[in-house]
Amino acid sequence: MFTGIIESAGEIKQVIVAGSNRVFWIASDISASLKIDQSISHDGVCLTVEEIKQDMHRVTAIEETLKKTNLENWKEGGLVNLERSMLMNGRLDGHIVQGHVDTTAICTNRKESNGSWEFQFEFSKKFSHLIIEKGSISLNGISLTVFDVKKKTFRVAIIPYTFEHTSIKNLFPGEKANIEFDLVGKYIKRIMNSAN
Repeated sequence: MFTGIIESAGEIKQVIVAGSNRVFWIASDISASLKIDQSISHDGVCLTVEEIKQDMHRVTAIEETLKKTNLENWKEGGLVNLERSMLMNGRLDGHIVQGHVDTTAICTNRKESNGSWEFQFEFSKKFSHLIIEKGSISLNGISLTVFDVKKKTFRVAIIPYTFEHTSIKNLFPGEKANIEFDLVGKYIKRIMNSAN
């Protein structure tokens, strides 16, 4: 489990195609302190640390993960939002994030707004029942509050600190972002469907 509060923006140092999988070497200021088999959120995708070398760690994304996320578009030099799993004895500053991406959304607009930033996204209408006005969403692993929610679009506002310290500063219109909808909302929807 994660909270969507990003610890570090790692740099993709190497991308290796291994059959239907992709292997990534990522350098960050938390890589050296990670442990083998540890689950780390990478742009909202829970991946297992397989190897550590100095300030870099290696993870693998399998075909199923590549189909549901934007990881197939990752390139060397790109930035990735990183978060270690939450400690159960601390504050939950964001919201409960599993690291299980539901879908991707396309950035359709980005604008500066008096020191903060606003981004608009378009997503598949089939997920519209999982997003509500002022609800929580994980966008590339960042816990954010959505607003101006429509059937296929929503917007988020980004404070300067988040803009400067995460990979969202490198997200532009036309690019995909990983989306995980709020866990509580998904369970409520499942219960309601089962009752019918």
